[in-house]
Amino acid sequence: MNEQQFRQEVADWMATHLVGRFACLKHRGGPGDEEAFPALRKEWEQELAAGGWVGLGWSKEHGGRDLPLALQLAFHEEYVRAGGPGRIGHIGETLMAPTLIALGTPAQQARFLPGIREGREYWAQGYSEPGAGSDLAAITTRCWQDEDGRWRLQGQKVWTSLAHESEWIFVVARSTPGSVGRDGLSFLMVPLAQPGIEIHPIRQMTGEAEFNSVFFDGAVTEADCIVGKPGEGWKVAMALLGFERGVSTLGQQMHFIHELQLVIDVARANGAARDPAIRQRIADAWVGLQGLRYNGLRMLEEDTGSTKVRPEALIYKYAWSNWHRELGQLAMDVIGVAGDVRSDDDALRRLQQVFFFSRADTIYAGTNEIQRNIIAERGLGMPRG
Repeated sequence: MNEQQFRQEVADWMATHLVGRFACLKHRGGPGDEEAFPALRKEWEQELAAGGWVGLGWSKEHGGRDLPLALQLAFHEEYVRAGGPGRIGHIGETLMAPTLIALGTPAQQARFLPGIREGREYWAQGYSEPGAGSDLAAITTRCWQDEDGRWRLQGQKVWTSLAHESEWIFVVARSTPGSVGRDGLSFLMVPLAQPGIEIHPIRQMTGEAEFNSVFFDGAVTEADCIVGKPGEGWKVAMALLGFERGVSTLGQQMHFIHELQLVIDVARANGAARDPAIRQRIADAWVGLQGLRYNGLRMLEEDTGSTKVRPEALIYKYAWSNWHRELGQLAMDVIGVAGDVRSDDDALRRLQQVFFFSRADTIYAGTNEIQRNIIAERGLGMPRG
């Protein structure tokens, strides 16, 4: 099947499935709008799974379609063009699953991959702590094994996206007493529905609460719910971050197309498009978006299942996060004073969300300052500062 035929297959499927009770999901969900119809979006994930649209890049051995990157990108473009909602299962599908495929045991793959692929189990990320953000090696959450081999956890994680909608959380915790830095960490998979865990929403200035603080007070997980060996948590965590900084963001970035079109539509409607400076910035944004697309294909076309990130791919997250932040600022400049108050207009509300949440793009998965260090050291071979 060539790319055009594949695009038509995706478009036809979306046209016949994103209708009826799912019609209200068009262009909903995603960063800043995660509280929109969570239960229905989970049903939509199962609809996608039944259609064979989950795990497109996974190997066929693990229940995926093993599609090349160009077709994965084509899917996301057609998905957004049809109004597909933000994916509530993306953490499991694009982060946890590739990590298990690369580093998990066959038993772990058999246990967890079907639930992700079928849209039955959802995952949250347990990395950041109040005193450990970009400096992940500073985490203090502890874990230890009981006599029966089960793991217990004590500590706190913050900024855990959609933990209140998830069944599982992957956690990096300190398993070696007295260890510091990257040593003595372990990577655990922990069920969230248990007495030893409390999930507290973090209410944002926009009113939503898609992020959470997760408190572990003697929380338990089974002995075999560890990826890698005890003490190898840093290696596993870095492998997962490689997926987060790379191919996992393809779907999210395709929504940038819709956001830029919203900016253009609002600029035409309110007259901002008559301002030459605004027109030039819109043109620059369009050019930048095309560059992101082609650079994404060039940088990520190989090693999509590898735990090592190619040097060329190191700039990917840095590039798209800066572009998106600038789009958010452009959106507010196009809206003008109307952007200073909460709006019931769908387009204005969405662009306000773009402005707020694009500021975080340069922070999560490693701040852009950290990204520049990584580019310098790993990509250019410069000495550590």
